[in-house]
Amino acid sequence: MQEPTAGERFLNGLLPENPTYRQMLGLCATLAVTNGVKPAFTMACSTGFVLICANAMISLMRKHLQPHLRILIFTLTIATFVTVVDRLLQAFFYPMSQQLGPYVPLIIVNCIIISRCEVCASKQSLPIAIADAVGQTLGFLIGLVSLASLRELLGNGTWCEFEILPQSWPRWRILMLPPGAFITFGLTLGFIEWFVHRKQRA
Repeated sequence: MQEPTAGERFLNGLLPENPTYRQMLGLCATLAVTNGVKPAFTMACSTGFVLICANAMISLMRKHLQPHLRILIFTLTIATFVTVVDRLLQAFFYPMSQQLGPYVPLIIVNCIIISRCEVCASKQSLPIAIADAVGQTLGFLIGLVSLASLRELLGNGTWCEFEILPQSWPRWRILMLPPGAFITFGLTLGFIEWFVHRKQRA
């Protein structure tokens, strides 16, 4: 069976294999940081940086990976780049680093990154591995920002902390709380599944 090309890897990450809505990976961070667009965007970019760098590094050393050590190598590689991201956030975006709290270090065990190292980077060339990582990053960004936009807009009347809805518009404050993350994700996922099945039947 022929491996997907770089273009196919990239496009698959956007929608067909979207990490949030199709693979449902990295949901811990997804549900935790999507009560605002800014933290969601920062988390997606941080995860994307780690994913792209880890995919590139694993692809470069794929011919030297020992099967029984591959998960250890994946984890050590990912942890290195997570440390870089964590230190950069603390140095230049300290308030955001405090807001994200432990979820930045937890990128180390994000299933999106480990799965892409296993499925793609450890088997395919550098250009394909990078294309795969970029596609998955954009897919993750789409998932986080869409959920955060719904929660922040309907729950607080703002988008990126800018006032959008008038004060007379009712605020659904529950969407800003942890239960709101599950409610928003469930309804959004249900709508996407309905839309996909409807399109397939058409």
